[in-house]
Amino acid sequence: MLINRTTGSASVVPELVYDDVEQAIGWLCETFGFTELWRAGRHRARLEFGNGVVIIADDDPLHGRSAPKRSESHNHAVMVRVDDVDAHHERAREHGAVILSPPADYSYGERQYSAEDLAGHRWTFTQAIADLAPEDWGGTSAAALNERSQRHPEPH
Repeated sequence: MLINRTTGSASVVPELVYDDVEQAIGWLCETFGFTELWRAGRHRARLEFGNGVVIIADDDPLHGRSAPKRSESHNHAVMVRVDDVDAHHERAREHGAVILSPPADYSYGERQYSAEDLAGHRWTFTQAIADLAPEDWGGTSAAALNERSQRHPEPH
């Protein structure tokens, strides 16, 4: 696979729409610790965090994009892995992020918190605190699911 220096090597890249791309870039870098990779005028940018990236785009209806309204319900979030979720939470809180849920430990071995950005996008920041198999916390691994389906094929 050819890797383009402009687009990078991430296989999945969320695109989030904001009314003001420049304001969003500054806020996301200052509040959540992203780094700007490049910008195309005032309508598009790519930010990185660790080995992940996100596209920040304007609400140009010609490209099928519209910024969310704070009153709209949300059914998505972008998850970002961090080294220290408590320090990240404190930074985000100090810079005005709306904290939706404070840092908490979860049975699947992660410590997470969720926040809302200046445009109403939801973000979950996560830190691994244990290395657990899905079966250790009540989940089912893909291997177990495949084994179960081979033993008990579903009728067509």
